[in-house]
Amino acid sequence: MKLSAPVPALPVPDVKAAQAYYRDHFGCTIEWYHEEGRIGGVSHGEAAIFFRESTDNICPVVFWMYSEDVDEAYAEMTARDANIVAPIEDTPWGLRQFTVQDPYGNLFHIHHDI
Repeated sequence: MKLSAPVPALPVPDVKAAQAYYRDHFGCTIEWYHEEGRIGGVSHGEAAIFFRESTDNICPVVFWMYSEDVDEAYAEMTARDANIVAPIEDTPWGLRQFTVQDPYGNLFHIHHDI
């Protein structure tokens, strides 16, 4: 059996607004939106994220996302005015990484092995 990377379905209050935020600040492509199901998706390279409309309390989650060129990712997200909550650095655990947060509290550690 061969499995691919999981695709998270993040709860958000407004799917179209989440898609627009990820397009504008993360550089994602809006792939699809299903109005009746109140769900939609974005992608960037091999990464995909689904959003589902929710009126429940949203519990943020943490993602670790590998980038072939973390410095380029940092420069692009900085230029896109993404909410970078930890600047790029070389860590003691052997990664070059930075952290960005979306409006819903989800954290994305973008990294590359040193």
